[in-house]
Amino acid sequence: MSEHSNSPVVRLEHVARTYQAGAVSIPAVRDISLDIAPRVFSVIIGPSGSGKTTLLNMIGCIDLPDSGRIEVSGEDVLGLSDNALADFRARHIGYVFQSFNLIPVLSAFENVEYPLLLLGVPPAERRRRTLAMLAAVGLAAQANQRPNELSGGQKQRVAIARALVKQPALVLADEPTANLDSATGASIIALMRQMQAQFHTSFIFSTHDDHLMQQADQIFTIRDGVLVP
Repeated sequence: MSEHSNSPVVRLEHVARTYQAGAVSIPAVRDISLDIAPRVFSVIIGPSGSGKTTLLNMIGCIDLPDSGRIEVSGEDVLGLSDNALADFRARHIGYVFQSFNLIPVLSAFENVEYPLLLLGVPPAERRRRTLAMLAAVGLAAQANQRPNELSGGQKQRVAIARALVKQPALVLADEPTANLDSATGASIIALMRQMQAQFHTSFIFSTHDDHLMQQADQIFTIRDGVLVP
């Protein structure tokens, strides 16, 4: 984190992103400036095609803007080389996807451990942190099960554990409850709120889920690529 613990975890200044579809230019995000507070639940809402996912991907350093400035945890990410940006993303940003994105041939334990393996964390420390994180999301007993042996809610709990195990400053979640029934979705939201309080992580979601919106500390509405009041 930035040394100023109350500084925004994310700051966007005049960010724009346009995609080319053949000869047609499609502006996905137009001149967006915003600050996202640290250690809170922030939600980005808007209709399909409004630019939510593009905005989330730029905050997560998966996609880069055509213009503007993006600061994450005090780092001007657009000033980083490709390798430095990949390393920054691996260390500081976790992801939770609506389709879970678990590796099917790996157990729950191995899926959660995987980011630590990529970061070169020593084996004993990897094991300690992975087991602790599985216990934190209520899946200690499912550590050796593969994704096809888990329910949708359990898969999303593994995905949350995997996102948090490297202790990132920021976790991004793209429609994290979209593939879950309402009761399971509500339990996942409660779990993420609990994890946010326990680990002081900042969560940023894109969502259509009313229950998730009700839990938000900050809501940003985007329509046709523009932030609206």
